[in-house]
Amino acid sequence: MTSTELAREALPQRIKRKIKRILGPSGVFLEGFLKHPVMVGAILPSSRFTIRRMLRRVDWDNCKLFVEYGPGVGTFCQPVLEKLPRDGALIVIDTNPHFINYLRNTITDSRFTAILGSAENVEEIIQTHGHERADYVLSGLPFSTLPDGVGEKIAQATHKVLRPGGAFLVYQYSARARDFMSGLFKRIDREIEPLNLPPCQLFWGWRDEDRA
Repeated sequence: MTSTELAREALPQRIKRKIKRILGPSGVFLEGFLKHPVMVGAILPSSRFTIRRMLRRVDWDNCKLFVEYGPGVGTFCQPVLEKLPRDGALIVIDTNPHFINYLRNTITDSRFTAILGSAENVEEIIQTHGHERADYVLSGLPFSTLPDGVGEKIAQATHKVLRPGGAFLVYQYSARARDFMSGLFKRIDREIEPLNLPPCQLFWGWRDEDRA
C-alpha cells in the first residue's frame, strides 16, 4: 500500500477524532450509542434539569454508597460526587467498555469506581468493594429494550441490595421501568421532566423499612 493510500485510509479516523474533540463528552456518548444502541437507549446525555430533579430527593447526609447503572459519559457522576460526603463512594456499572474506559480516564476522584459488568451482579460487585448495602441506586438503562428477563433480574437485584429506606432512582423515556419495579417497591413516585430531549419520565422506588 502506497503512502497516498495509507493517508486516504487514515482520513476517516482523523475526521472522527476531530468531531469527537469538537463535541466533547456528547461525541463520546454518540459514538457509544452508535456502537450499542440497544444498551444505551438515547442519542444525547440527560439534561441538567433531569439531573437536578432526579437527585433532589436523595438524603446526602445519610448516603455512604451511591450506585449507578449505565453511567454513559458520566453525566450524573460529577453532580453526585459534588454532593456525596467525603467518606462516601460512587460505584458505576456498565457493560459498554467504551464508556468505562472513558470514565476511568477522566474521573480521578478517589471515591469513584467504574466497573465493566452487568447490573444483575450488583450485590457481588459492591461486596467486592467492601459494601454490604447501597443507599441509592440510579439507573438510566433502557428497560424497554433489554433482553427478555434482564429487566426483572436487575430490579430484583437492586431491591435486594438497597438498605431499608433507600431508593431505586430510574429515568426513562417510557413507563416500562415501572412494570419491573411495581412488584418489588410498594411506594413508587413518578414525575416527568419536559426539559430533556426527549422528555423524560422519572421514578423513585422506595425500599420499605424492614419490619421488626
